Amino acid sequence: MFGPNGRFLHGVFHRWFREELLALLGRYGVETKVERGGRIFPASDDAADVVNALRRYLADQGVDLKTEVRVTGIALRDGRVAGIRTEAGLLPAGAVILATGGATWPATGSSGDGYPMAAALGHTVTKLRPALVPLVVAEIERAKSMQGVSLRNVRLTAFRLPAERIDPALTPAKDCGRGIDTKRRRGPVIESRMGEMLFTHFGIGGPITLLMSLSVVDALAEGPVGVSIDLKPALTRKSSGFASSGTSIISANGVSGASSPASSAQDDRTLCRDDRYSPERPGHQIAAGERERLLSLLKSLRFNIKGPLPLSSAIVTAGGVSLKEVDPRTMASRIVDGLFFCGEVLDLDADTGGYNLQAAFSTGYVAGEEAASFVQDFAEKS
Repeated sequence: MFGPNGRFLHGVFHRWFREELLALLGRYGVETKVERGGRIFPASDDAADVVNALRRYLADQGVDLKTEVRVTGIALRDGRVAGIRTEAGLLPAGAVILATGGATWPATGSSGDGYPMAAALGHTVTKLRPALVPLVVAEIERAKSMQGVSLRNVRLTAFRLPAERIDPALTPAKDCGRGIDTKRRRGPVIESRMGEMLFTHFGIGGPITLLMSLSVVDALAEGPVGVSIDLKPALTRKSSGFASSGTSIISANGVSGASSPASSAQDDRTLCRDDRYSPERPGHQIAAGERERLLSLLKSLRFNIKGPLPLSSAIVTAGGVSLKEVDPRTMASRIVDGLFFCGEVLDLDADTGGYNLQAAFSTGYVAGEEAASFVQDFAEKS
């Protein structure tokens, strides 16, 4: 769920996790509900309720909020934090928490400003990449012809080679890859997941595509990546029904008896369209070679990945301030006294489903507690 850097979060999760967050929101009137997959949402389905609750909490704690003031950097004196530089002048501070978020969705104010601020103070910023992002395919016309088709219960597998060289026999029977079970990967397999996905005008998207996207992005830096979609993971040659002599083999949305899992039976777009096959053509008139081709399409519909959508279109930013330079117990900088970090500015990213939000809340709580203690301790020693 939290990838290879997830161990960094063990300490903060032990101090402040889901139950503590829900209790805080509950104190400020936010009722919650649990939906599919254990995901928790405001009962009102309005994210503004969470923002308003946090604002009331800040007001109760006497926090002075300054908005619409652009921060340009962090000021130091004698190797420790002295305040923050803004376009309106210096704001003195005994401690600073860098909570600027990632570089995705800049319209929300998360434009990546925190990375150069941290780098200017000597921190290492690992390469930024888009995570939880749709993927662009080379076969753009094929993708466009299926735009809007939603697939469920399919298996998407990414390989470290061009699509035409993929061997479907290497497709894992179970999920494997980043943050799951790497032992199931064989040969060129990067990652494999079963679930829901969809076709777009530029390529592929949907839950399992997003979950696999970072692994694909990283693999693309080293060479070509092809993906294979098993539209009917439970289908075998024996169970396909292709030998049936009295039924039509093609339907409007795929293969009769092995139909593609499109979102609507009325959708006139087909995943296996071919002018040689008529929807009314009986199965016994389909030659063995033609059956094999149809079955191959169902079991391994392939695309070459050109790349992800831009970082600004991703849900999460992968990369960020190196965790080696941050104390996991306190979120404090190991380089600058009085500097703390939290949230997506750190080299942390997780699966979709609220995990990234929980990481931000938990690291934010610990950073806040520890920054306050740092200021108090410094004042007592002065």
